[in-house]
Amino acid sequence: MVVGEFTTEVDVLVIGAGPGGYVAAIRAAQLGKTVAVVEKAELGGVCLNVGCIPSKAMIHAAHTYEHTQHTESMGITMENVKVDFAKVQEWKSGIVKQLTGGVGSLFKGNKIQVIPGEALFVSENEVRVFHGYDVNRYRFQHCIIATGSRPIELPAFPFGKRVMSSTEALSLTELPKSLVVIGGGYIGIELGTVFAKFGTKVTILEGSDQILPGFEPDMPRLVERKLKKLDVTIHTKALAQGMEETENGVIVTAEVKGEQQKIEAEYVLVTVGRRPNTDELGIRDIGMNVTDRGLIVVDKQGRTSIPNVYAIGDIVAGPALAHKASYEGKVAAEAIAGHSAEVDYKAIPAVVFCDPEIASVGINEKEAKEKGIDYIVGRFPFAANGRALSVNAGEGYVKLIAEKETNLVLGAQIVGPEASNIIAEIGLAIEMGATLEDIELTIHAHPTLGEVTMEAAELALGRPIHVMK
Repeated sequence: MVVGEFTTEVDVLVIGAGPGGYVAAIRAAQLGKTVAVVEKAELGGVCLNVGCIPSKAMIHAAHTYEHTQHTESMGITMENVKVDFAKVQEWKSGIVKQLTGGVGSLFKGNKIQVIPGEALFVSENEVRVFHGYDVNRYRFQHCIIATGSRPIELPAFPFGKRVMSSTEALSLTELPKSLVVIGGGYIGIELGTVFAKFGTKVTILEGSDQILPGFEPDMPRLVERKLKKLDVTIHTKALAQGMEETENGVIVTAEVKGEQQKIEAEYVLVTVGRRPNTDELGIRDIGMNVTDRGLIVVDKQGRTSIPNVYAIGDIVAGPALAHKASYEGKVAAEAIAGHSAEVDYKAIPAVVFCDPEIASVGINEKEAKEKGIDYIVGRFPFAANGRALSVNAGEGYVKLIAEKETNLVLGAQIVGPEASNIIAEIGLAIEMGATLEDIELTIHAHPTLGEVTMEAAELALGRPIHVMK
């Protein structure tokens, strides 16, 4: 034992204060537990500090700047519109500070103790927390691990001066003149779009045959068209092989469709996925089941192979999404409190804040076919929606998928304005077991973008109003 080390008792110890951990902690406290949270960095985790929130702030700023350059058709002319990138960063940081401060206030209000440092399991109900030269022990009845994930580093592109992860890209103090993005998934496309709109020359290298490979091909096609308007170069079936640093940047070597290319840029942004933060917790030493990928094996309540220890978020199977982590956090906290809660993943929305936005929930057509489901589809274009045209955003569509015999809503894919918000209605419809008729007969305000879901339901039922069958 380290000199001065002492042990504190707590009902529930949460490791990690990201969107999974802090939500779990609050719910556990609401349910009458004494709760302490171990966090090695800032409250809010990746999401609030270097992920979802700062990136969406940057996306909004870039989107606003771009709009100022395309208002002539509405009779508005703007001159000398400039970007002060340092001010953009300052504004973004203010939002982050406000939100992380809000988490701190919620912790205080719920009497949750914050323990700065890194946790290491020493037994099934005890951890040591290291903070500088201080080491303390915490004994718990239950523990929730919510340590999240970190960007994957490619051996040929080690993070450093010219090679960035999303964290460093969101903290740049000056706009890069040129940028190579390795990875055309949602992080690469979102950040690539931000910098392209601010004037950076962007090249995207994606290994598969389309950007945003998790979505149906029609959806990324619209995004790709917009990226090309922004002068972004997109290489699919591209393998980044290595790089050479120069005085003012890098030269990236890549194999593109079988041919070798060299691409010069000021910076490289690597966005090829994320790795679960489970390797430094000591959980294997206490016998916890962990997969080869470092994911912790859990049941439907988030319980690990050690019955009093739970795991949630990016460190368990499923998409690495903040809202999934928060949902799992509430389930785990309620399970610890003796409730019969368990996860149900049939309606996890996925959103990419690209241009136009992309969102999906439930199953898509490919998955319906694989499951042998007899289904019907209603696909309604934003070009036939009055509100979309009035805000100069008539590109894209909403597609509803429903079971043919019962008209039960099974899923939706949306590409277009406010897809991130519109998808919530379909998520609720799936959760509630709603049918196409339920959506059709729900009065939607006019003129709104949300009318597209009603129109898509009518189309699927064979009685559209604003398009021909």
